[in-house]
Amino acid sequence: QVQLVESGGGLVQAGGSLGLSCVASGSIFGLNTMGWYRQPPGKQRNLVARITKDGSVNYTESVEGRFTISRDDAKKTVYLQMNSLKPEDSAVYYCNQEIKDSTGWYGSYWGQGTQVTVSS
Repeated sequence: QVQLVESGGGLVQAGGSLGLSCVASGSIFGLNTMGWYRQPPGKQRNLVARITKDGSVNYTESVEGRFTISRDDAKKTVYLQMNSLKPEDSAVYYCNQEIKDSTGWYGSYWGQGTQVTVSS
């Protein structure tokens, strides 16, 4: 079994910073693309940032220049550094990792979600 555990959410004032981490554990035989998604109340879950195995990154336009995604494959961890936070960044943030598990195939795994609240 593979599990993803997120940490780092919380409450911050507008203009502040937060860092999120997501570590994978279990039967892991390979890592591929990792990403962060967010879901505001009553809305759908959307991609925030994604990083491929070779380090290529892309961001949704609204966070470009403010958020930075990174990864450490040795630690099986993906990070999201969020700066200059705005109230509209408030949401539940979910990490996603494409992991080669005991089946020999890559599966898409999700973290449990962590709340980020930005006050104005």
